[in-house]
Amino acid sequence: MAETSRERVLKAFNHEQPERVPVDLGSNRATSINAIAYHRLRKFLGLPDKPIRVYDVVQHLAIVDDDVLERFGVDLIDIGRAFYDDMSTWKPWQLPDGTDCLIPSWTNIGKEGDDWYLYSPDGRRLGIQKPHMFNFDQIHWPFVDGIPDDLSNLQEILSNEVMWNIPKPPNLATTTLSDLAQGVKTLRNSTDKAIVTPGIGRFIEMGQYLCRNDNFLMMLAAEPENVHRLLDRLLEIYLPQLEQFLSAVGQYVDIVRFGDDLGMQTGPQISPDMYREFFKPRHSALWQKVKEMCDAKVALHCCGGIRPLLEDLIDAGLDGINPVQTSCVGMDPAELKAEFGDRLCFWGGGCDTQSVLPRATPEQVRSHVLERLEIFSPGGGFIFAQIHNITAEVPPENIVAMFDAVAEFNGRKVE
Repeated sequence: MAETSRERVLKAFNHEQPERVPVDLGSNRATSINAIAYHRLRKFLGLPDKPIRVYDVVQHLAIVDDDVLERFGVDLIDIGRAFYDDMSTWKPWQLPDGTDCLIPSWTNIGKEGDDWYLYSPDGRRLGIQKPHMFNFDQIHWPFVDGIPDDLSNLQEILSNEVMWNIPKPPNLATTTLSDLAQGVKTLRNSTDKAIVTPGIGRFIEMGQYLCRNDNFLMMLAAEPENVHRLLDRLLEIYLPQLEQFLSAVGQYVDIVRFGDDLGMQTGPQISPDMYREFFKPRHSALWQKVKEMCDAKVALHCCGGIRPLLEDLIDAGLDGINPVQTSCVGMDPAELKAEFGDRLCFWGGGCDTQSVLPRATPEQVRSHVLERLEIFSPGGGFIFAQIHNITAEVPPENIVAMFDAVAEFNGRKVE
């Protein structure tokens, strides 16, 4: 009997050789596709017109419909898919190129002159999209003037003043745990694909969202006591939220994916020693909680050149890493596979989205992807995905060439 998508993905995480390399497109906010590129892709494939639903307004990420998932042999989906078809949760908007789309109905969005803004519930500007931008940029940092002495209202600030926390379907602020559990249970019973859920808890990113990147990095060195106080308060908030969330959906999901960008193009944002002091114990607390409560694998979205941190991330309880940004210093695919391939599942790294996917020819994309598959796939430990989201300018023929190369490698006929 042929293995299911779920079995294939779990084999990859368990470092067993699956029958074919598992494939991802759209199971999370870093393996997705810009809505403009998605609209063009559907037309290129000759698929029926469907409403373009933008579930992540900040990054303009589109829901990948079932017909595209099947065309590309995708093996993973996110829990939001249990709720996306409720059309009462959507309202009309328009993408920068004039394409009509739908966005979550609770998104507080408005235009002032030529600029679009994302607002907090009380009307504070959180993000801006200027003409010809394909995403929103953060413009409000609640702690830009310093970490306050009183952090008792931090939960309210996280919910209302952080642009990146604008909810996507389902709106966890208004969806009951029982409704959430029922929706995800129904999803699991309807698919053999591996189900991915976002985890609850980010630390370096949240410090930067609250204080601004430059300020928070300086605080790590100059105000360590203040930073520890903030991170401790975040953990106090995250742990009970994670427990409640997993009590509802943990038995129905296969991967719990956290996010905390620790890297840059040239290497880590912080030293290994600083990671061990500030972040490793808190990551470990969350990731071990997942393993106590369910059988799901723990994955981390973490951009950049993070090779010097991988040993500590594995030690903290990490099972898989995404997006495997191989264009960064220290992130050579063959070296990563040789050093960490028996302990870490590489979820990404399959196609360079900085230089290859947007600029190469389809044949160059094919060759590049086949080369990556030869490196990463032996012995399991690999889920194919492009490096981060497919951006607006990527030609549809290159997207098709990328996934068709995976199908070719897997020996699957392309319909």
